[in-house]
Amino acid sequence: MEEFVGIVNSYVWSNALIILCLGTGLYFSLRTRFLQLRHFKEMFRLLFDGESTDSGVSSFQALSMSLAGRVGTGNIAGVATAIAFGGPGAMFWMWMVAFLGASTAFVEATLAQIYKEKHLGEFRGGPSFYIERGLGVKWFAVLFAVVSIFSAGVLLPGVQANSIAEGLQNAFQLDTLYSGIGVGLLFAAIVFGGVKRIAKFTEYVVPFMALGYILIALIIIIVDFKQVPHLISLIFKSAFNMEAGFGAVFGLAIQWGVKRGIYSNEAGQGTAPHIAAAANVSHPTKQGLVQAFSVYIDTLLVCSATGLMLLITGKYNVINPVAAADGAPQFLYEGVKNIASGPGYTQAAMDTIFPGLGAYFVAVALFFFAFTTIVAYYYIAETNISYITRKFESPLFYYLLKITMVAVVVYGSVNQAQLAWAIGDIGVGLMAWFNIVAILLLQKPALAALKDYEKQKKEGKDPIFNPEDIGVTNAHIWNTINKNKDQK
Repeated sequence: MEEFVGIVNSYVWSNALIILCLGTGLYFSLRTRFLQLRHFKEMFRLLFDGESTDSGVSSFQALSMSLAGRVGTGNIAGVATAIAFGGPGAMFWMWMVAFLGASTAFVEATLAQIYKEKHLGEFRGGPSFYIERGLGVKWFAVLFAVVSIFSAGVLLPGVQANSIAEGLQNAFQLDTLYSGIGVGLLFAAIVFGGVKRIAKFTEYVVPFMALGYILIALIIIIVDFKQVPHLISLIFKSAFNMEAGFGAVFGLAIQWGVKRGIYSNEAGQGTAPHIAAAANVSHPTKQGLVQAFSVYIDTLLVCSATGLMLLITGKYNVINPVAAADGAPQFLYEGVKNIASGPGYTQAAMDTIFPGLGAYFVAVALFFFAFTTIVAYYYIAETNISYITRKFESPLFYYLLKITMVAVVVYGSVNQAQLAWAIGDIGVGLMAWFNIVAILLLQKPALAALKDYEKQKKEGKDPIFNPEDIGVTNAHIWNTINKNKDQK
């Protein structure tokens, strides 16, 4: 099984996808004139724009739901894995993916808003919707929906559950089967309550967990702040093969940095647009900018906190890929050698500053991070089921999805970490391939929406979207939205 997954992974995550991800981010950054810098203040202002209604959630709830998907095990275990296999330079490439990826996140979220629909009284949208309506390629849309259901509903939840189980086992010696059953039952209690319960849950839990984790990481960094300038220099030098000690993993720094960066912030992956479409806003660009900001929160704040923590405390190692291929890993950096690359490294780093407590804190943080991500995956899979079955809506398909994901969570908890990550990577890679191709072909409406938004803002208006103003004729839901606003 591991050999087969490895072969598939090598094709999905070839250098072509890495170049495509970075190249797309750079291209959209240039086309939008680096909106991630120009509109930074506007991004922050829009976090609290829009109100929750019977049809959609508020901008902040949509942000929290998308952060639930973005901020997960990738921010703790994923960063540790990237540094373990790619060296400190992997952090730079994670930053680069986040900076460039913010523009990609804007485009995909804006498209999701433009082409969203209303199913069973709730806004639904995402790549499948904008592929069908925008590109007019039904088979491509259905294919993406099927891949998304399989990835978000089957492949990806196991990675999150595995990290939860591993973290709890490291800290509390809790058997992985018991933790898997517990997480599965809690997950069922949330998702059987519907989209509104998911939105409420993430709205309260996500900001709390992210701020708490960053605060503790800052304390660790401040305690040994004198090392920070040296570590920042080390990150940049090893990222560009200027640090002799990490020359052997230079290529892996880019590969693992980009791979874990995309896994963490999900820019271009096609998962976040499903949630962005649920927001109740007056203009698609508003939610596009909010989603771009969420990439910053995920990588530049949470991932950076983990990375600097690991580097400052020295609780990481870099595996020599040549020696590792021979079955005898050699360690270029003298760190923790007996802990599998993942949450154990971060727990060891925390214990350096908070002896006896750090491992517990990371285990709890990882539980919240990963659990909210599993909940977000459910919403993504449910949205794609809604797309496929919208002509014959039936709750049966949603019940089957919930039962399947509960089983996946339990299985993922007792599975081997390496296999779980490899399977998850396939899911991320497949979705990224399909989605990036789609948004490159369908970029015009998103760029036109940005231009329309900027024009209205310049005129002193609170922008309101009329799809016909940008040449879009099949976004009928906006006619209904604007009509309802006029009546109010």
